[in-house]
Formats: sequence, structure tokens, C-alpha cells
Amino acid sequence: MKTQEITAEKLLGLIEEKDRKIAELEQQVQWLMSQIRLARHKQFGASSERTDAVQLSIFNEAESGSDMTVPEPVLTEVKAHYRKRTRLTTDKLPKDLPVEIIEHKLPAKDCICPECGSEMHTMGKETREELKIIPAKAVIVRHIQHIYACRNCEAASDHVPIIKADMPEPVIKGGFASPETIAHIAVQKFMMASPLYRQEQEWKQNGILLSRQTMSNWLIKACHDWLTPIYEEMKRRLCEHEVLHGDETTLQVLKEPGKAAQSKSYMWLYRTSGEAKHQLVLYDYQPDRKHIHPEAFLKNFKGYLHADGYEGYHRLPEKIIVVGCLAHLRRKFFDAFKTLPKEKQAGSNAAIGVAYCDKLFQF
Repeated sequence: MKTQEITAEKLLGLIEEKDRKIAELEQQVQWLMSQIRLARHKQFGASSERTDAVQLSIFNEAESGSDMTVPEPVLTEVKAHYRKRTRLTTDKLPKDLPVEIIEHKLPAKDCICPECGSEMHTMGKETREELKIIPAKAVIVRHIQHIYACRNCEAASDHVPIIKADMPEPVIKGGFASPETIAHIAVQKFMMASPLYRQEQEWKQNGILLSRQTMSNWLIKACHDWLTPIYEEMKRRLCEHEVLHGDETTLQVLKEPGKAAQSKSYMWLYRTSGEAKHQLVLYDYQPDRKHIHPEAFLKNFKGYLHADGYEGYHRLPEKIIVVGCLAHLRRKFFDAFKTLPKEKQAGSNAAIGVAYCDKLFQF
């Protein structure tokens, strides 16, 4: 009898243990299925995080979508139409573009009437227009400074005054680069994403042997002498605002001392908020993601910093109040919403969270 009771207890324990394991496995399956749905959505679905407002309006869907004053719609037939192709014309170009006029006339000997031999006159004109692109050209600007002296003093005095005409200083002392040249190189590299080695090839095709090392020296020197003071002034004005936004992103820097080429570096971004009359956006490169970098950059700032959930921002001094990014919060709800099966999406906590954030974004 006792053996039977022990056996029954063991069987009951085994059954409970199996039920517990089955429940755990079912939870794991549900979690894995949700991850599969999320991965499929990220791989094959639309990258936009827009949602159907009607689908997420779970509380007042009928009330928000109705208007009893609007009459029932009337079905009408829409006639087929064709889109007219438009060509490039001068009305789609800047108004201040210079106009080069070329007159096409007959020589005087050809302006003779073939019927009676009288001189022919212009009875009308036909006009067509073309867009002409003139490639950039290089010129040498030779500055000649005149130096003046007094001939009378040269002949009758032991002191001769010498006066020089005003001449602008070079943008880089001792260099032959003009401001226009440095600006062109910078625009091509940083705006048009044309690396210096490609610009070097382009210069060479035009017969100018300008090495990438020389262009690199020009850019670094010009940034140090002319752009750094402007950057520091913009930074001072940026930190005078009460609300700022901050974020950081990874990038790779080649041939950085003490770091492998595959290691991560960070570009920190700081900008003014929507209430600023004049928007300011500044970047701050740092070799890592330590919290000391935003602390040093914002040492003169006091107010609200709008950032994501990175813990480094929350280690800033107490004078800086970090406020969370609702777009990041909404993304978590949105990802959770996409992991649910279709039949469980409506009315879920994830749908409620997305709808709540959407309401906030309307204001």
C-alpha cells in the first residue's frame, strides 16, 4: 500500500513537472514566433513606422471617424486622363542665370532676293533655348603690390617715405591656395562625397598636378584658422539655449593613432530645439562613447537635453535634465505590435502604447 502511494506521488510530481516544462516551452515558442514575425517585418516589410490610425483607435474609432452632417457619397464615373510629359524649359531654371544670345544671320551677299535681286529684310525671328554647362576652370591670380616713394625726398632728403598699396593677406600664410579653391575642394569632398584622391585625378586631367596631401593640408589649415573660431562661437550660442537635442552615431576612422581601422569611433550631434529662432547644429567627433564627452561639450549648458536611453546622458551634472525621446519609446511599442498575430493586434497593450504616442505627436 505504501509503495503504491509513493508511486502515485511520484507520478503526480512527474506530471506536474512535465506540465511546467510544457508551459515554459509554449512560452518559448510564442516568443520565438514573435521574433520571427518581427524579423520578417524588418526584412520584408515597409521600413516606415506609420500605422493605420483607424486600426489603433480602439477607444473611439466610430466617434473619431464619423460626421453626421456629411451626406452619403454619390458614385460618379471618373474619366480616364493622360499625364502630359513636360520637358526642361527655362521657366524651371533660376531666374538670375545669365543669358548668352547668339544671332544667326545670313551674310550680306546671301540677303539678295533670288527672284528680283533686291535686298531682303528680317521679317521675323525664331527662338530656341539651350542649357549650357561651363565646366569649372582654373586661373592664376597674380597679386602685384605697388610700392610708392617720393622722388623729391630721394633727391633732397636723407629720409625717403615708402608707402605700400593695400593687398589682402593669403588665406593660408605662405601658400598659393585661394579662398575659392579651398571652398571648392571642401564642397566636393564633404557635400558631393568626392574623396581627395578622385579630385586629384580630376585636377590631373586638366593638366594641374595638385596632390591629395596638399589638398589635405589646405583643408586642415583652413579649418584650424578660419572655421574653428566660428565653431566655438556657434557652440557658445548653442549652450545659451534652454532646450537641446543630443545623439551619437558610430563611424570608422582609418589610420587613427592607437586604434585599429575596424574599431568604432563616435560622432556626437547637438542641436537646438524647435523653439529656437535660429537653428544651430554642431558635430563633435570623439574616439569612444564615454559620458565625459557630452559632459565636456555641455559644460556651459543648463537646461533640458532631449536624448535617447543611453545611460551616459543620465550621468551628466544635475544642472542638465535629460528628457526621454518619445520616438524611441514608440518604436518599442511598434515592434511589440508587429510581433503579435493579426488577430491579437487590435486592443493589445502595444496598440494602446502606439496610439497614445501618436496622440502626443499631434500636438
